[in-house]
Amino acid sequence: MAFSFLSRFRVREDRQDDFITLARQMEELSRHEPGTLAYKFFRLAEPGMFAVHESFVDEAADQAHMDYSHNKPLIEQIVGCMEGTYERELLFDLEPETARAPAGNA
Repeated sequence: MAFSFLSRFRVREDRQDDFITLARQMEELSRHEPGTLAYKFFRLAEPGMFAVHESFVDEAADQAHMDYSHNKPLIEQIVGCMEGTYERELLFDLEPETARAPAGNA
């Protein structure tokens, strides 16, 4: 099962152009990282709100992504564009119906 999540956050109005430039750089760099399955930023319907969908082969690949020397300054700059913090929501693969049935109820 992949290690995937969606993070939502607000970007300061005066930093949105900077943020979009940085986000595009991060998307491009992530395409070449081993263990990265998906990495894509999105603008949400609410003004100033954005999200990033990240998916890695495992949690260690996510940590490696954050530790790469080419990403550390970008991550710092991206966080500097945010108003407040972010909300991270883990995503899980869908389980087959039989796997969710309580024991004894086939």
